[in-house]
Amino acid sequence: MRRPKYVLKAYDADEEDDETWALCADAENLFGDPPAPARGTYELIGCAPGGKLSEVLPRARADGSAPLGTLALEILDKQGERVEEWSLEDVRVLGDHPCARDLSLRDITIEAREAPHNPFDYPQCPPLSPGYRLLGREDVPWGSCRDLAHVPEGQPDPVEPPVRLFGCSPRGALRTALDAGEEDLGHAKLIRLDAAGRPVQSAVEGELVAWIPSARGRGLVDLTLEPWSERPPTAAEEVWELWDTGRPTEPGRWARCGAESRRHWLHTAREHHRPDRPDAEPGATYHLEGRRIIDEPGFFCALGEGVNGPGGYFGSNLDALADCLRGRWGARRPFTLVWHDAEIARTCLGLVPRTDHRPWTFEELLAFLVEEGVDVRLV
Repeated sequence: MRRPKYVLKAYDADEEDDETWALCADAENLFGDPPAPARGTYELIGCAPGGKLSEVLPRARADGSAPLGTLALEILDKQGERVEEWSLEDVRVLGDHPCARDLSLRDITIEAREAPHNPFDYPQCPPLSPGYRLLGREDVPWGSCRDLAHVPEGQPDPVEPPVRLFGCSPRGALRTALDAGEEDLGHAKLIRLDAAGRPVQSAVEGELVAWIPSARGRGLVDLTLEPWSERPPTAAEEVWELWDTGRPTEPGRWARCGAESRRHWLHTAREHHRPDRPDAEPGATYHLEGRRIIDEPGFFCALGEGVNGPGGYFGSNLDALADCLRGRWGARRPFTLVWHDAEIARTCLGLVPRTDHRPWTFEELLAFLVEEGVDVRLV
């Protein structure tokens, strides 16, 4: 059998459970990036348009559509006070017509995609609410509407293929189930292994639904797993290869990754953090190597390495960083952070081609650290 890349265990097994269901040489259809947010068609019912929304309507009527940008729907309670906000991005106005409920108002048809940070899948006003207040960027008022309707497109959800596991050597409960000819093979989790057979990161969980004898060797089987958890992103494969010899010992290895892989590097590093290790005493000095900090994920990769060594973790966003600064993540305040080659980060951070949510700039990250009691020295 080739060196196994994955181990299969019961989905509810804890880290101390040594019972292995199978060692697997390889996997197919394992990785999957979430699809780009789908665009949908919506009706803003009973609109009193204002601001830019009112301005683009004549163009939409003349040309068939007109760009609007980001549109926030502020949900109002029965007193007209804000309850929550729900947003649509990359909005285009397709047209309008008189509202059947009130001819003084308009029903406006738009095409857009849902913002990824929305607090729920679809907005719903509380009883007796007057509807929504419509806002542009920076809360610029664009009028109001009484209701929102999603126009179904009738497109079926894409069907993802099952995960195939090749060259598996079954043992334990799985071996017993196969020998007994059971149809229910159980619920399992798949874990990526490094070259020494140590766990790197959990990959996916799901139900084992089928098996066949494997062409990869006598006594081996190929298994089919239907995932119920999210599949790891394609970026995970690049990160796992860099962790294949264990936790990195070479500084800056994360910089070999692309931007998406640097984000996944942070998840992998977090899973390898040892919470049982005591924090360094307050007053310590850490060095942040800034030559490779060209984006926000790179900043957090470099920070984790500066505090906890290669492969270390010390936050993946500002909320997580604030948690780390409270202790049990390697460093205790107050401490000094010497930021080398800071001008590179000053130039690069906060800049990406067209994005809906601008990443943090160098100045904003620096101000956050200082406010949190970190003595930052730029060199």
